Amino acid sequence: MGKYVPTTCNVYSDTGKASRLSPLPSTIAAGFFFACLYQRTYNFSPHKTDRMPSTINTDNRNKYALITGATSGIGYELAKLFAKDGYNLLLVARSEERLQQVTDKLKQAYAVEVTPIAKDLFLSATASDIYNITKDMGIQVDVLVNDAGQGEWGPFVETSLERDLDVIQLNIASLVALTKYFLRDMVKRNEGKILQLGSEAGTTPAPLLAVYAATKAFVLSFSAALANELKDTNITITALLPDATDTDFFHKAKQEDTVTYREKELLSPEEVAKDGYEALMKGESKIISGAKTKMHILMSDLLGQKMSAANMRKQMEPSKKATGPKKPGHKASREEREHIIETTGREDGDL
Repeated sequence: MGKYVPTTCNVYSDTGKASRLSPLPSTIAAGFFFACLYQRTYNFSPHKTDRMPSTINTDNRNKYALITGATSGIGYELAKLFAKDGYNLLLVARSEERLQQVTDKLKQAYAVEVTPIAKDLFLSATASDIYNITKDMGIQVDVLVNDAGQGEWGPFVETSLERDLDVIQLNIASLVALTKYFLRDMVKRNEGKILQLGSEAGTTPAPLLAVYAATKAFVLSFSAALANELKDTNITITALLPDATDTDFFHKAKQEDTVTYREKELLSPEEVAKDGYEALMKGESKIISGAKTKMHILMSDLLGQKMSAANMRKQMEPSKKATGPKKPGHKASREEREHIIETTGREDGDL
């Protein structure tokens, strides 16, 4: 199957169909193709005519990176790094409106193709839908980034069972399914890269965030096992382990009033994404982002599970300080939080 040539301006959504413009006649499509080629080569944008042409890594010009959770936080910063390095992007997120905003922004900033796929990874069939969309488009996914993930704060007996199972579906089941679909193709080609977003929380029990931490422990174990299975191939699996990061995660998890969010120095999504991207490109199996994160993981290993859980509990408790951040400092994450507030009317939680 040939490479994808854009003849539509589509957002792929949960209807299973492209939700914007219909296919163009062949003569117009040819013109559209050459216009896109000109834009990619010279970074031309009708909205920014004074922009200087950017340097493109021609080695990656025909490569595609599929990134979940791409509208904010670490996923958004990873998308920027891939685009800067010449990769075309397939961006996956739930909100079609928010996804289109991010797509437009990245298209204006970088001379690459950006295709939004509005899909809900809380649903079990979504991973298959995403894979089939890429096949129908004739796209070969060279890099898969499983960034999407959420948690739910509170005592386990008090959190909603439905919400806990949703978190497991998103953080584990959808990640496994996407990895399975795209890894099989990579094995056939003997080429490809996968980045799995783990967490420091996956290395120790986390009271009041128990389900989330357990899902990240799965991701770390799963990724390490696959890295070993694939050690004699040209395919690499990289697990990225950040500490608490300045994203919208805390608000979605209803964790914004905890000691961790109110009192702790948070990593920047830019810093974490850079660490993950560089490790991925080097083919490393694991990268711990941040010097303090490395120290925390070492201490947890030395202290054992019981004492580590007690220490983590202190970080998960409500903060007694009246001051502290109310919204993410990271711009794209703050924009996502504002979009959720506007859509739902709630200060925390998700769509």
